[in-house]
Amino acid sequence: MPIRLLVTLLAALLLSAPTAAADERPPEPSQDAFYTPPSPLPGKPGDILRTRRVDWYPEPFRVFPAPVTTTQVLYRSTSATGTPNAVTGTVLVPPVPWAGGPRPVIAYAMGTQGLADRCAPSYRLRVGEEVEIAFLVQAMLKGWAVVVTDYEGLGTPGTHTYAVGQSEGRALLDAARAATALLQTPDAPVGAFGYSQGGQAAAFAAELQPTYAPDVRLVGVAEGGVPADMAEVARFNDGNLGSGLVVGAAVGYATAYPELPLPLNAHGREVARQVADACVAEMALLAPFTRIDSLTTVPGVIRDPRWQARLAENRLGTVRPAVPVYLYHGTVDELIPYATATGLRDRYCALGADLQWTALPLAGHITAVSVGGANALDWLGERFAGQATRPSC
Repeated sequence: MPIRLLVTLLAALLLSAPTAAADERPPEPSQDAFYTPPSPLPGKPGDILRTRRVDWYPEPFRVFPAPVTTTQVLYRSTSATGTPNAVTGTVLVPPVPWAGGPRPVIAYAMGTQGLADRCAPSYRLRVGEEVEIAFLVQAMLKGWAVVVTDYEGLGTPGTHTYAVGQSEGRALLDAARAATALLQTPDAPVGAFGYSQGGQAAAFAAELQPTYAPDVRLVGVAEGGVPADMAEVARFNDGNLGSGLVVGAAVGYATAYPELPLPLNAHGREVARQVADACVAEMALLAPFTRIDSLTTVPGVIRDPRWQARLAENRLGTVRPAVPVYLYHGTVDELIPYATATGLRDRYCALGADLQWTALPLAGHITAVSVGGANALDWLGERFAGQATRPSC
């Protein structure tokens, strides 16, 4: 499926884009004034603070810009502790006409991009380095608009609050607010989509929407590979393949919640510094099979009551989503344990959620999104069409 979509996109580019040399590579977010928000922040959550039209290049040679209206937005949002912040994102509108009501919007939450500002999806889309374009294309071939959030601190000043669901969910809901405001369609139906870190963001959007963003017309949430319980994920990856990602999450939590102790030793400080300046491929290679205790001066840091309290705040499945949810997971996921997904499934069923569950046999973390992502987007299409759900509970 992704290959077919990429072929379709490239064909569209060849037919509609001028043959021209690539323009100069844009400056990284840290050198781009667009990403620096005004101070103090005006407005309310979801308000647009700044926009600009840019080109989206689906290939790294940056020869053919995609035939899509691409607008970067800087918008108001809210941190995990409730303080105002500013987040960047990208609104993509296809040239496909839409009739019969406002154009649906996909609030798209990317999987792990990294912690460095140059990893921000809004930047990676401009320079042709974003790896999730197949699903963006699938959505736009259906005529839907897409808004991609950069999350808190990714691109904008400060450190990215990686893996903090409370922050991610708010950033995604406010991205939907910004997109519908930009499109002047406040009543547009919104579907949230995400995998891995993006699945966490989408899941938190589902749980937070009734109280945080009741004005967003959310009709469904498709989430896969969800790190629903970060304490479980940290235990699973301690000394495992994904230990570099755990270090990234520790940096993200300590940024979001300054009261959390993170007593790193000299080696730990160096690893954390490298992780904070890395994109996802580099993060995965920085500290594989490393025990977290080998990076700290105090053993068992996350057993500290302050860590446990904040991890509990970011555990999914304590609130019944008000909209239907599509949840999928690979049975041999090497980064997010399958038991974490079934635990979330069981908690949602116990709460009476309208949940459709799909297990993907023998699928690892990357295979699962390759196999299940297209079906998840099709499921959102059924929600836009008002079709009946097929609950698994």
